[in-house]
Amino acid sequence: MPACVDQELLLGPLVDGELDAANTALVEAHVARCEGCREELERLQAVRSLLHGAGVRHSAPDSLMTRVAAIRELSPKAANENRVATWLAPGVVGALAASLAMISFVTPATTAAVDQEIVSSHVRSLQPGHLTDVQTTNQHIVKPWFNGRIDFSPPVPELADQGFPLVGGRLDSIDGKTVPAIVYKRRLHTVNVFVWPAKESSERSLVKDGFAIREWTRNGLRFAAVSDIPAAELQQFETLFVQRSG
Repeated sequence: MPACVDQELLLGPLVDGELDAANTALVEAHVARCEGCREELERLQAVRSLLHGAGVRHSAPDSLMTRVAAIRELSPKAANENRVATWLAPGVVGALAASLAMISFVTPATTAAVDQEIVSSHVRSLQPGHLTDVQTTNQHIVKPWFNGRIDFSPPVPELADQGFPLVGGRLDSIDGKTVPAIVYKRRLHTVNVFVWPAKESSERSLVKDGFAIREWTRNGLRFAAVSDIPAAELQQFETLFVQRSG
């Protein structure tokens, strides 16, 4: 049985201990219920154990590191001759040496990676029992529920009269941060709105893996709405959400 598409990319980081606590808990809970993902996780764990066995994993010897550093094309002088800034050459040597020594560096998540997390979190929420932590159509219950669980207060407008009834809310994880997810319905479709503190930035509209995403910033908060409804309807949702948020 194959692993779930939206979970498969998270199984490797889970085995390597690279997920934050929230995502670790979510993936482990899914694996406990899903035979395909459990089999894939066991396979990855077996491969990892083999790669860490004696005589399998090697670091670059000092002699190789010295030879790499001595390559003329990577020296500062050669860099100047090629009109490349002097400071860049040592950086290239360092990067190559680090790769040979099997040293990895953690970089901030790119916009594309965050977009993928938004879609993955949306898909994961559609599994039975994952959509809401608090289920209600009353904004005066959802909004206070977040108090004490996050350090900011997201708006929770009611939009039922415009065809987007409130369903509830839950805590999720985006870019390594615990964020609120406010859940609405559009006919038989689900709209997730993720919120986190952020500096003012431009609006974004895109379609990823068949899901429409709308992002905007207001009052120091970044909003990301995602759904499988048409992009025009999601834009309509954004307009209504902003208007009703005050």
